[in-house]
Amino acid sequence: MSKKVLVVEDNELNLKLFCDLLRAHDFEAEAVRDGRDAVDAARAFMPDLIIMDIQLPHVSGIDLIEQLKVDETLRAIPIMAVTAYTGKGDEERIRAAGAEAYVSKPISVMRFVEVVEALL
Repeated sequence: MSKKVLVVEDNELNLKLFCDLLRAHDFEAEAVRDGRDAVDAARAFMPDLIIMDIQLPHVSGIDLIEQLKVDETLRAIPIMAVTAYTGKGDEERIRAAGAEAYVSKPISVMRFVEVVEALL
């Protein structure tokens, strides 16, 4: 049975790229375009991994990571944060929120797949 990955990303091109990459490597990918739907989608889909954009409209990816990590049923799911914004201290804040991995955009396709496979 293939591993399930929830992708939370508002940019359509990135969302398509991430989902296509995951599917090409035999993962089942579920897309969430609006971060406000991420926690409910995670509860419904129960993924093996969550890929979380940090720069989302309406809600911060860091806040979502924190919400996921305090939820009894979701906290064990590893989270890979993906962001184009890489300021000083960002990786530390993202990891402190609970993300197990951090990848900066633009992504390296090989690095993206390596991190996904390492987390699963």
